[in-house]
Amino acid sequence: MSNFVNKFKTVFSDIFSYHPKDNYNFTISETPNNNNLNLSSEKDLSQTIFNKLDKNLEFMKIRYNSMINSDIVIREFTLNARNKQFSAFIFYIDGMVDQKLVNDFVLNPLMLKNIANSFDGEQNKIISEINTNNVTIRKVKKFNITDYIDNCLIPQNSVKKETEFSNIISGINSGNCALFVDTINIAFNIDVKGFKQRSIDSPNNEIVIRGPHEAFVENIRTNTSLLRRTVNNENLVIENIEVGNISKTKCAVCYLKNIANNDLVAEVKFRLNNLDIDSLLSSGELEQLIGEETNYGIPVIIATERPDKATKHLFEGRVVIIVNGNPYVLIMPGTFIDFMSSPEDTNLKPVFANFLRVIRGLSLFLTLLLPGIWVGVTNFHQELIPTELLFSIVGSRQNVPFPMIFEILLMEISFELIREAGLRVPSPIGPTIGIVGALVLGQAAVSASIVSPILIIIIAITGIASFAIPDFSFGFHLRISRFLFIALAYMSGFLGLGLGVLIYISTLCNIKSFGIPYMVPYAPLTTKTSSRYLVSPTWKQEQRPDYLNPKKRTSQSHISMKWKYWKS
Repeated sequence: MSNFVNKFKTVFSDIFSYHPKDNYNFTISETPNNNNLNLSSEKDLSQTIFNKLDKNLEFMKIRYNSMINSDIVIREFTLNARNKQFSAFIFYIDGMVDQKLVNDFVLNPLMLKNIANSFDGEQNKIISEINTNNVTIRKVKKFNITDYIDNCLIPQNSVKKETEFSNIISGINSGNCALFVDTINIAFNIDVKGFKQRSIDSPNNEIVIRGPHEAFVENIRTNTSLLRRTVNNENLVIENIEVGNISKTKCAVCYLKNIANNDLVAEVKFRLNNLDIDSLLSSGELEQLIGEETNYGIPVIIATERPDKATKHLFEGRVVIIVNGNPYVLIMPGTFIDFMSSPEDTNLKPVFANFLRVIRGLSLFLTLLLPGIWVGVTNFHQELIPTELLFSIVGSRQNVPFPMIFEILLMEISFELIREAGLRVPSPIGPTIGIVGALVLGQAAVSASIVSPILIIIIAITGIASFAIPDFSFGFHLRISRFLFIALAYMSGFLGLGLGVLIYISTLCNIKSFGIPYMVPYAPLTTKTSSRYLVSPTWKQEQRPDYLNPKKRTSQSHISMKWKYWKS
């Protein structure tokens, strides 16, 4: 019997299993390299620039696969310098540079004869004269082609002299132009960026009421300029760190050196510098790489597209990270109150802002617990419902053949499907899908006696409350967590809900964001801080959050409105 089973397994394996071949009918040949230029690994980028032009040209051609890349431009020409001629070439990527800058400020002064490059004086020396008290002092310096090109022939505002191919290639990839000249082992990295980019516009996902109508864009330098303009202080430090072994994505770490805690800044830079990945494409990926992994979907890093929000957190002593190519910046650390706050709160009077924050707190409660409370009340605690309402609920569910848990899960999943469909379809018909889908499905479900009418009201209130959460990531976390509370309420009613809330709050209190407890200033309790859930008047916001341990604790004078309490 065992032999039969083994034969059957062998036949079955031969028919359905994949057996790779040992030999194939094609061969791989390597391109010969006469100049012994090894380009097989990323370590070769540390190769220093050669003093022979043909070697540099071959290195760049092989590195960028110029034979098959259609956007690689190599322009060979003869450079004129003090009536001497040198062979040279420029190397750049078409579409990444401004052609007018290349023609007017690189090729024109280097190729065409002018006063700078056709001087008929001493060819081996540069002589300058200084008249001091009728005494002529003559300075003599030997002619150096590298310094002469840098100081006299390239009228561009940003020119760097590089000795390694790694820096040159990094500049070319970011939109610069590289100049190589024969007989010198230095290349010139010339800033001539000119690629198309999106202009500054209003925020798309964070609605502005009274704040500035400017949003971050994909270009890192545009974003840093937005911060510079708003902060308007020389203490703002912006450090560039490259992330990704292949993509080398530029990330800007921004902080106020006279306010931000040094340990916080060091921790952020330590995490950025110790990422061993090939590519980084967005700030969302970076958020997952440097943030504490909570395993509960609770966000610990703030993401925003509004410069005013980022600036506000900078003045508190936090650190901002800008990722090149992404319009969302990251702010760290993030606490529970930060995700329930809106930048508009500081633009409104305290009465209005506190009313809105109370509404958001109620929205959090409804989003997280309302479906679970409904399941617990209807299944275990009917005595809490008034008698007339209880009769109405029982009457509406007489023709419904499904249990309560099936009804509520069906409607919750349907609501999430409508929400996701409204986001993914083209924007002109997105609102139509949401409105029509909700009305048609809700009415049809009630008419077909699949769900009860009051359950539609519960699901609608829960869905609307979830939209009132200011932060998208935190709102997403609440939407997922409410399914757990529904399951707990279905199993043991309010007892399960109570245990779930206890575990949930304990989890929040146990989370840290860059060493800062998630539930501060309440757990642990801090006193000297203005970062409470309810907003205090602007003239009372004298202290920065003490849990950030900033270098400068006070943000304004004890009497800020000196016009009102002026003492002559």
